[in-house]
Amino acid sequence: MEKFGHSTNGSQVVVAFQDVVKGKTFLITGPSDGGIGAETAICLAAGSPSRILLAGRSMSKIQPVIDRIRSLYPEVKTKFISIDLSNQSSVREAASIINASVEKIDILINNAAIMACPFGKTVDGIESQFGTNHVGHFLLTNLIMPKILAAGHGARIVNVSSLAHRMVDVRLEDWNFEDGATYIPGVAYGAAKTANILFSLALTSKLKDAHVGSFSLNPGSIKTNLQRYLTEESIRETIKSIERRTGRPFVHPESKTLQQGCSTTLVAALDPSIPSGSYLEDCNVAQAEAYAMDQERAEQLWALSEKLVGQKFDW
Repeated sequence: MEKFGHSTNGSQVVVAFQDVVKGKTFLITGPSDGGIGAETAICLAAGSPSRILLAGRSMSKIQPVIDRIRSLYPEVKTKFISIDLSNQSSVREAASIINASVEKIDILINNAAIMACPFGKTVDGIESQFGTNHVGHFLLTNLIMPKILAAGHGARIVNVSSLAHRMVDVRLEDWNFEDGATYIPGVAYGAAKTANILFSLALTSKLKDAHVGSFSLNPGSIKTNLQRYLTEESIRETIKSIERRTGRPFVHPESKTLQQGCSTTLVAALDPSIPSGSYLEDCNVAQAEAYAMDQERAEQLWALSEKLVGQKFDW
């Protein structure tokens, strides 16, 4: 098996696991042109999947990705799914369309995110980063779970997290930051990214008997439109928060290209040797922060998420 690492390109991963990709149905959230979700989709298309569903808010941002796939790989079926992860009604409508469109989903990649934005709430009254990055994905994943289970042994759910999870634990008691009074954009992002890892951990436990795997990962430092809200001040605040928590100087990660940035997602999605529940960095299993791998916290987050979406899910 080829050794993967920081500089591995997504295309290399797909070549290595082409037998896993071929004939499969993938769903990717947030595959906007110029982002790692789009690069993930384009890499996968080279491996001859049956279908790639691309779910996002703006068709205009995703159409170029669909056009490129259709141009390079016309045999691969693509479909745009309109979804606003910050709006639970939109998530429910999207899930209904997805469920009616396919018989199964072999691999779900929860890639979409917003980052370090000013304080705001979703239409459902949840702090926007937690509501979009975690709660929206929690609801979508569970609503389409029957299609994932229909794929049978080897189906996978991949949650794209971040190095920012090392900054702070998820906020189970005050997810709205005292209605914004104590809100720090980078800290809120870190808390939401910790939630992504805990969500994967909970899924691993609940789906064990169904042989459906769940994984989380840090894609690395990639320059995309995701960072549009970042300022020098917010970056300094984030670094200070990490240093305060870890007690050691923060080392800036080496930047990655889009191809390098999607590779860890693809390893998590495709490598059958990786145990379910794993967290990955630089295409390899890594150690997340202890609070992000706490099974009790994962169950508590699941219960809170059910409360916030007003629906229970038992798999």
